[in-house]
Amino acid sequence: MTNVLTQPRPIRLKGRSYLALTLTPELPFEDWLARLDDLANRSAGFFLRRPVVLDVEGLDIDRQQLRELVGQLGARKVRIMGVEGARPSMLGPDLPPAMSGGRETPDFEAPAAEEIKEAAVTGNAVPAEPVLPAEPLPAKATPSLVITQPVRSGQSIIFTEGDVTIIGSVASGAEVIAGGSIHIYGTLRGRAMAGTMGNAAARIFCRKLEAELVAIDGYYKTAEDLESDLHGKAVQFWLEGETFKVGSLA
Repeated sequence: MTNVLTQPRPIRLKGRSYLALTLTPELPFEDWLARLDDLANRSAGFFLRRPVVLDVEGLDIDRQQLRELVGQLGARKVRIMGVEGARPSMLGPDLPPAMSGGRETPDFEAPAAEEIKEAAVTGNAVPAEPVLPAEPLPAKATPSLVITQPVRSGQSIIFTEGDVTIIGSVASGAEVIAGGSIHIYGTLRGRAMAGTMGNAAARIFCRKLEAELVAIDGYYKTAEDLESDLHGKAVQFWLEGETFKVGSLA
């Protein structure tokens, strides 16, 4: 009996980006870990179930030091999903894989065998000549996300493409993460992290401040760092260089 060979369907490979925190340790590691412990103690659950990338670019360390650092973070329940900026000789099967870039990628479909030579990485055929648009494309409007309900404890609102507006309050233990600015038309009791994709011009606005943590472009303040006279006030936060600034909305 002759077996009938059929052309298999190509496997569809999906490109997808996920939001991960990037930690950039400093030497000596003992001092840096102590500051990390302080952040974790002041903002309970900050690293819980959150993927983290470890950026060691520029650090003069060897594989053993990197292994010990990853182990120290693991003992603190900080899960390292990848290492960025490490020399190939520093990595191995006992360490997280190398990572770089972290930019958004489109979906693509793996081509059939006969199409490999003419297919681009995205799965589309490479045109013989570049195709230029007849007219300039219109500028895209900045995307935004509007949440019309309160954000409850344990919930995470993540929108890295632009601004997030909450028509309500953000409970303690909840968090809002935005690539742009964050607007909260209620009480901010949880965590608000704006400008997470490198947007230092992002701001955080809230009607009533009782936050556990606020952050812009990686710079943060916890509840203990915030001036007591701001508690319960309508405020906005922004960055000037590496300095956190705050102003009243009244």
